[in-house]
Formats: sequence, C-alpha cells, structure tokens
Amino acid sequence: MKLKFSSFSEYCGCFLFLQVMMSSEKLMVTTPTRHVLARVGGQAELSCQVTPPRSVESMEVHWLRNGHFQPVYLYRGHGVDGEAAPEYVNRTEFVKDAIGKGRVALRIHNISISDDGLYRCSFNESGFIDVASMNLSVAAVGLETQIHVQAPDAQGVMVECNSAGWFPQPQMEWRDSRGKILPPSSKLYSQDEARFFHVKMTLLTNQSQGSIMCCIFNPVTREEKQTIIILASEYCQVWWLI
Repeated sequence: MKLKFSSFSEYCGCFLFLQVMMSSEKLMVTTPTRHVLARVGGQAELSCQVTPPRSVESMEVHWLRNGHFQPVYLYRGHGVDGEAAPEYVNRTEFVKDAIGKGRVALRIHNISISDDGLYRCSFNESGFIDVASMNLSVAAVGLETQIHVQAPDAQGVMVECNSAGWFPQPQMEWRDSRGKILPPSSKLYSQDEARFFHVKMTLLTNQSQGSIMCCIFNPVTREEKQTIIILASEYCQVWWLI
C-alpha cells in the first residue's frame, strides 16, 4: 500500500509539474520599448514580439490607434499582403524578417504631426489574443529664429524673438551674457493648420550694451536653439547658436 501511494504521489507531482510548465509557456505580446520618438518627415518603427518566440506567420496582426475605428495596418496572416488605413497608404511597410521567431514591426514613413499618439499592436489566432501598447511622440525643431529690436524710448529697448516650425509646444526664455534668466515682457504661442507651433517672446530692457540670448527648447528631443543679439549704443549684431 505504501508503494502504491508513493507511485500515485509521484504521478501527481509529475502532473502538477507539467501544468506549471504549460502555464509558463503561455503566449503574450510585448514591445521592446513603450516610447518611440520620430521627427517630422522621418520614419518610425513600431515593433512587437510574441513570447515565448514562435512563428506568427499564420496570425492576424493589427496596429490600432486610440480614437480611430479603422486599423492603421492589418496583416491577415498566411503571407497575404496587409491593408493600410487611407491616411497611411503608401506610407507603411510591414517588416517580417523575423516573423518565424514571433517578431514583426510596422514602419511608418514620412512622419507627420498627425501621427503623434498611442498605438496598440494586437496578435490574434484561434484561442489566443493579446495586445501591447506604445506611444509615438512626433517632434519638430524650428529652423529659423529671428530677433527684432525696436527703437529705444524712455522705457528702454524692446527686443522681440520669433520662431516657427516647432512641435510639441517649446519652452522659451531670455538669458543675459552670464546665463541668468531674464523675465520676459510677454510670450505668445499659436498653431497653424499643420499643428506646428509659432512662438513670440518680447523683452523690455534698459540694457544699452552687451548681449541678450533668446533660447527655445524642445521638451521631447531636448534640443535647444539659441540666438544672441549684441546691443550697442549705435548698432546691434545677431548671432545664431545651435
């Protein structure tokens, strides 16, 4: 009786071990990064992976966006060409070099500000469905910054800094020759139809000589553009620092 009991115990232990092994092999969808950064006019790659690795050639793969009913891209499986939403036609590329190992990606070309947002990658097969999310942040850095100086009056000299072509909304500040921040007289932000930010900042100063710097900073790319104006009693010079 003891021997039979021992055999039954061993059988149960083996069965439980197999159950644990099977549960540990449960498929799930992951992404190498939750945050993807792309520049306007560039490209972005939204990558997804099934783990443990296995072929997903027969699976349906969807890329979806929050607030959009139609998938950005749909791969129906079995090697059939995928379908892109109208605004992504001729801008998407299904990357399947590692599809046999469970890894695929959607490459989006000619990135625009409208592509900014949250995306979800979904794998679907009979008995299995899972989703991974990633955020695509689109950024643009203004190409040109202009500084204008008004004729001095009794209150001082009014200096104005203008720049366009930024996304998302940049940060702006004035600095003196020692790097000290100078409080602006005004700041104005606006967006055009393409959602690019236009910025204007003014400074009223009693300084008649020396340098003043207009600094504009993109919070996503961490890039800063600086334009320096050198005030003099009879003239001024403007220098651009990148």
